[in-house]
Parts: sequence; C-alpha cells; structure tokens
Amino acid sequence: MPLGYGAATALKDKDGVSDPDASILPVSALTFEYEGEVHDVYAVPMSDGTVRDLALIEPGRESSVFVDPADPGAGPLEWQGRWRTLDPVTGVNPQWGNFAEAWNTIAFLRLTGWTLMYALVTMVLTVASSAVVAYGFARFRFPGRGILFGLLMATILLPPAVTLVPKYAVFLQMGWVGTYLPLIVPQLFANAFNVFLLRQYFLTIPKELEEAARIDGAGPIRTFLRVIVPQSVPALTAVSLFHFFYAWNDFFEPLLYLAGNRDIVPIGVGLSYFSGVYNSEPHLILAASLLALALPVAIFLAAQRVFVQGIVVTGVDK
Repeated sequence: MPLGYGAATALKDKDGVSDPDASILPVSALTFEYEGEVHDVYAVPMSDGTVRDLALIEPGRESSVFVDPADPGAGPLEWQGRWRTLDPVTGVNPQWGNFAEAWNTIAFLRLTGWTLMYALVTMVLTVASSAVVAYGFARFRFPGRGILFGLLMATILLPPAVTLVPKYAVFLQMGWVGTYLPLIVPQLFANAFNVFLLRQYFLTIPKELEEAARIDGAGPIRTFLRVIVPQSVPALTAVSLFHFFYAWNDFFEPLLYLAGNRDIVPIGVGLSYFSGVYNSEPHLILAASLLALALPVAIFLAAQRVFVQGIVVTGVDK
C-alpha cells in the first residue's frame, strides 16, 4: 500500500499533491486546444437532459460559448447558464515527466555509479572474508573456538553508537575521512551476522564430501573453493543480497565519512540532499525514490530463484 501510494503521488502534478481533497490516482483537469489556445473542459448539462463534456472557449455571466472536443468541426455552441457552477472534467493523467525531471536534477547516473561501486566492492569483500571465517569456525577445531565465536557473536549486540566516535577519530587521524576507505576497508575483517549465517549453512554440508576431496589430495583451501563454496551458493547469494541492499540503502556512514565531498556520495545521501532542496515538491522526491528503488528490485527478482532454492547435495546418501 505505501509503495502504491508513493507511485501514484510520483505521477501527480504539483497541484494534485497539494490539494488535500485530491484523488489518490494522478488525476487532473482535462483541457482541449482550440484555435491555438488551451481551454478547460466542463461537464455541461444540456436541455435534453444529457451531460456533455465541452471545452469552455468564451465564458460569460449568463451564457457561455463551448466547443465539443469530440467534434470541434461542428463549431461553437452557446449554453445558457452560469459556467462557474459547472464541474470540471477530470481524468487520469500521469505526469511521466516527473521521473525525467528528477533524473536530470539529481545527477542520477553519477549517484548510481558511486553507489554501485560501494555496494559491489564491499559485497565482494565482506562475503569473501565472512565465508573464510565461517569455514574456520565450522570445520577447524582449535582451543578457545567456542569462546572466540561467542565473542564474535557478542559484537552483534554492540550498539553502533558505541564505536562511532572512536572509529571516526581513527579514520580522521589516518586521513581517510572524505574518501570511501572508511566504508570499504572494514569489510575485509568479516561481519558477525554474515559469519553466523554462513557457519550454520556450512555445518549442514556433509563432511563426506570434504573427506573425499582430501583423499584426492585437496588441501583446506582447495576443499573450501572446490567443495564448500559450490555447495553454498544459496547461502552466499543470500548474504550477498543482504549486504548489497544494506550498502545501497546505507545513509549514516556515507553521510558521516563523505561529508564535504558531495560529488562522490551514494544515492541515499544524494536523495537526502535532493529532498532538502525540493521539500515543497514531494512528487519529485517520490519519483527520485522510485528510480533509486528500481535497480535493487530488479536484482532481487533476477536472483530470487537462487536465493530461495534449497540445499542440493549430490553423491552422498542422506
């Protein structure tokens, strides 16, 4: 429902948005061009009891002149009555130009490019690092493994506000503020939530597959790349999508670390700047928001088959 309402509002004109009694649909008063001039169309009651949609070309106090938009060749016709009592004819008239205006105003291609770079690079780094850490916790036994895993999971409960100031101070001292480095480099050190998801998935993979690989002479790295990763495509896809959508919608950290460098901000921060300038035109803000939503939705629809598929294990009897 909110998405449908937002889409309908994005297709309205400014008057349709500001009118509290306006329809939810993008409707507007119909007009008709006659002899080079644009005239409003009204529902005019006729003497025979019918109501016709006519364009008002010469308004008058007691009588007015109309023309039939369906048959302008028939010429003008005079109607007796006060035209101000007539109801204007409205119709669904989506303003597709709102999307073009938002696209050009917000520099959408530049914002999308930086957002894709940020989302894809961090997605690859966090999935790769999290998969390696999860594989270690799932398959290798070493002293303190349970304690380390518990400490890692405890970081999920740590509020981001606790580490905000120390992280910013460190990155500022390193001269990274104003660049994407504070957003990208931390992804090299895995993510506790991703590690948990992947570890739980790795534990469901039969160990017989790894034992067969070891018999063939495969070491831990080769076993991970040739056995674990192919068997974990659904889980890796899920984690990749989770992080991609998170990075695509990330707002606070890019706003913090890229402050003062508006030319490289991702789309979430760009939309914030756009809404601040065009706060009196919500139809353009919603049009820009729908444009920003289009790519993640398309990616999810394209990847949902892999995202929801079950575990496929071949060569091992359950």
